[in-house]
Amino acid sequence: MNQSATQPEVLNASKNSAEAFYKDVIKGLQSTPKRLNSMYFYDAAGDKIFQELMDCPEYYPTNCELEIFSEKTAQLAKAIIGDGDAFDLIELGAGDATKSSYLLKYLLDEQIDFNYLPIDISISTINYLTIKLPLTLPGIKIKGLNGEYFDMLKKAAALSNRRKVVLFMGSNIGNMPVTEATAFCKELRNHLAPGDMALIGFDLKKSPKVILAAYNDSEGITKRFNLNLLTRINRELGGNFDLDKFDHYAMYDPETGACKSYLISLADQLVTIGKETIRFVKDEYIYMEISQKFTLMQTDQMASNTGFKPVSRFLDNKKWFVDTVWMAE
Repeated sequence: MNQSATQPEVLNASKNSAEAFYKDVIKGLQSTPKRLNSMYFYDAAGDKIFQELMDCPEYYPTNCELEIFSEKTAQLAKAIIGDGDAFDLIELGAGDATKSSYLLKYLLDEQIDFNYLPIDISISTINYLTIKLPLTLPGIKIKGLNGEYFDMLKKAAALSNRRKVVLFMGSNIGNMPVTEATAFCKELRNHLAPGDMALIGFDLKKSPKVILAAYNDSEGITKRFNLNLLTRINRELGGNFDLDKFDHYAMYDPETGACKSYLISLADQLVTIGKETIRFVKDEYIYMEISQKFTLMQTDQMASNTGFKPVSRFLDNKKWFVDTVWMAE
């Protein structure tokens, strides 16, 4: 069946408002230890810096998954097409859709009946996709969803009764500790019906030196990416962070597979955000994010423990990264 293009549409129900942003920042910085939510990295400037990071030679996850989507496109498509019924292809954290575009083009070329529903917390990202993709992929049926994942999954479920295939790529599952990632997958399963699918990208355990270099790159892009959140707080929430008084630090634990990033206060200092004043002592840290690494066995166990059945897996040539396809039971 040939597809006809539809007008770009964005459903905006984001909780990423200034009020929510302020409350989350103050709560995190008044906690012990201090922390900031990595979901707020992705303003327009953060999106741009992350694109730089993905082009950085040390940052391997993007190229590994891009290899899978560009070289194994037909196999990926076959795994999610199933019996050939129409489906909604929902991408959580779509970004610029560089990797998924290979799959989207293949599905269009094969005249597969599907709707593409990208979900992203960044309104600039969704606006970009809903304008760009109909131009680069003529005939695509796209509806952008701007907001938090599960809020938007509810909206996606209400749009049609079609089978759902959820893409959760880029090792975004690794942005949570294992216990939270498991809870996330259980909640994802709660939003799906039996027979629905999830394609999830997992960064695999490998040489600790390779992993650490990816999050502590020689050009300092990861540092700028983390510090940009302080800039955003200054700009949007009336903060007065002095970026020269904070440094970026990353560490990787090969035993647990946890790679963590921190910002370290270089001096005793007071930071004002709106009406709140936050005290930092020298060498105190702000926990910024985790990038969890997994074994293949762990990915299968996570599927089984969260209501899914692993049905296919696709690895890059180095076997550093896996995209695994699960079916909701």
